[in-house]
Amino acid sequence: MTLGKWSGAYYLAGYAVELALKACIIKLLMTTDAFPMKDFSRDCYTHSIEKLLVVAKLAELRKLATDVGPLLSTNWALLNNWSEEKRYHFILKSEAEELVNAIADADHGVLTWIKQQ
Repeated sequence: MTLGKWSGAYYLAGYAVELALKACIIKLLMTTDAFPMKDFSRDCYTHSIEKLLVVAKLAELRKLATDVGPLLSTNWALLNNWSEEKRYHFILKSEAEELVNAIADADHGVLTWIKQQ
């Protein structure tokens, strides 16, 4: 899977979530003919998972889901440690595997949850 490139796996796993949220934002835009608010594009131009959740109108849904789903809550908490700045850090195998599993878990993973929205 990673060929021992744990730092890269960690970094790119976070980007998978970022891009999934940006796809949700595009989907949301496609449901209306309304012109986006003035700051909309600026708000999308971020790597912040939390900010993208707000723009995608998924922040409240995520809160509801994590309140009743402890495994999903744990997985989102692991993702909160990710940032694009991590590309400059050395990431241990265990940390990379933990994040990739939190994102990719078929039942309680962050990406699974996003796809369901």
